[in-house]
Amino acid sequence: MTFRVAVAGASGYAGGEVLRLLLGHPELEVGTLTAAASAGTRLQEHHPHLHPLRDRVLLPTTVESLSGHDVVVLALPHGASASIAAQLPDDVLVLDCGADHRLTDGGAWQEFYGGAHAGSWPYGLPELTRADGRKQRDSVVGVRRIAVPGCYPTAVSLALAPGYAAGLLGPEAIVVAASGASGAGRTTKASFTASEVMGSMSPYGIGGLHRHTPEMEQNLSAAAGLPVAVSFSPTLAPMPRGILATCSAALLPQHHDLDDEAVRQTWQQAYADEPFVHVLPSGTWPRTADVQGSNLVALQLAVDRRVNRVVVVAAVDNLTKGTAGGALQCANLALGLPETMGLPVVGLAP
Repeated sequence: MTFRVAVAGASGYAGGEVLRLLLGHPELEVGTLTAAASAGTRLQEHHPHLHPLRDRVLLPTTVESLSGHDVVVLALPHGASASIAAQLPDDVLVLDCGADHRLTDGGAWQEFYGGAHAGSWPYGLPELTRADGRKQRDSVVGVRRIAVPGCYPTAVSLALAPGYAAGLLGPEAIVVAASGASGAGRTTKASFTASEVMGSMSPYGIGGLHRHTPEMEQNLSAAAGLPVAVSFSPTLAPMPRGILATCSAALLPQHHDLDDEAVRQTWQQAYADEPFVHVLPSGTWPRTADVQGSNLVALQLAVDRRVNRVVVVAAVDNLTKGTAGGALQCANLALGLPETMGLPVVGLAP
């Protein structure tokens, strides 16, 4: 059976990546494409690399345009998905790539995003280990509403969750992560132009201000079974796509006697059967180039014995596994298809 998929926000980077993956999926068919300011234009004006779809005309993002599909992907700015989603039929699979339905705490939504909280949907990070020993995958199988994770939380949550689920780590995590410019979307801000980004790195959202912070805390708290606080410092890197996240947390005193291999085995066991999370061989460290265009998260870890902290480095493509690939992975689970169907595990090089 083939499922017809509408994509709202098709002119943006996330929407374009969803379409790239849909074109290679054997059971998902591209349906209506919509946009806001770009409505009425052809897709080739925004994504000339999507040759099979170049003559498609973008329609306005309305419930009428999105009706008649089995699946609707909302690749819209934060705050724009909830009103559309509320009007779609209950039997349609809706995947929200924005933040509108990720947070369970309405207070956190108000603090970091503002406005009314739309409520939470099943969270779409299948590999996330929870405190009860289950994976988050159980929450998305067969459902019809899924909140697709943010790109930074995908990398950070999968980097640290095994240690929290195993009771190894202290309740405060420190994360320093670099992202490519596409993480900001197709913005017209001068700070994201090539002349400003190339040859330079710059911090932003410092001091606990980044909107992905409560999502990371929500995920790691679910893994630990108790509250986890995250100090998150993001930086903008001179590359179009990719995230490299360096994440650390204290090894609890009762586990200081564990050797490095025992700590490492915790992560290896957590992801032994996960096709999209790779714990790299000892001595090999993740690079963004190695996961570009793939639905993989590459991890490596070490124990800093001077301060008894576990350091985990994660690399992910923010547009693939960090957004569009994560969405289609969840779509496969929700629709009863093989989880890996249509999702690339091979990166691009050089």
